[in-house]
Parts: sequence; structure tokens; C-alpha cells
Amino acid sequence: MSFEALVTKVSQAEAALEAKERQAAADFRQLKGSWRDAWTPGRIVIAGLVTGFLVGRLEPGKKAARGGGLLQLLTALSGMFASTQATTAAAKAEDAADSAEDVAEQAPAP
Repeated sequence: MSFEALVTKVSQAEAALEAKERQAAADFRQLKGSWRDAWTPGRIVIAGLVTGFLVGRLEPGKKAARGGGLLQLLTALSGMFASTQATTAAAKAEDAADSAEDVAEQAPAP
């Protein structure tokens, strides 16, 4: 195989790799958006109730005496999810406030 053919083959492989990277990034953005949209308030409450029930059934007092790693993990994960949801809600509220200000500026004065 000649050098030019190898260069062409490498160029084609690089182009294919870049296309796959773009597709993977687009798929990840879609997944991220779907994940955020799926967490409605009702689902958050149900997930919290189920998690609370499961943690209660694990008898955290006995687990804490032996290290309590699972309880600490669940507590940390619930805090992480709550902060993520709060951040998302704050961003949406800020966008809504900006939209309201724009509408108010465009409205004619009485």
C-alpha cells in the first residue's frame, strides 16, 4: 500500500471518528434533557417515599453501629439529587423572570 493510500485511509478514519464523537455528544445531550424532563415533582416525591421506606427497613441503627456506609451513601445521593433539582428550578425561575421583564419592557405604558 502506498503512502498516499495510507494517508487517505487515516483521513477517512479520522473523519469517521469525528462523526461518531459528534453523534455521541448529541445522544448525550438528548439523554441529559430527557433525564431532567422525566423528574417531575410527583416522581421526585415517589422516589423519596420509596427511598425513605427502604432506608427505614434497613434498620439504620444497626447499620450505624457497624459503620453505616450505606446510610451515608443514600444521604449523600439524596442531597446531590436535591441540589441538582434546586439548581435546575432556579435556572428556570431566572429564565421566567427574564422573560417577564422583557414582556414588561415591551408593553405600552398606561
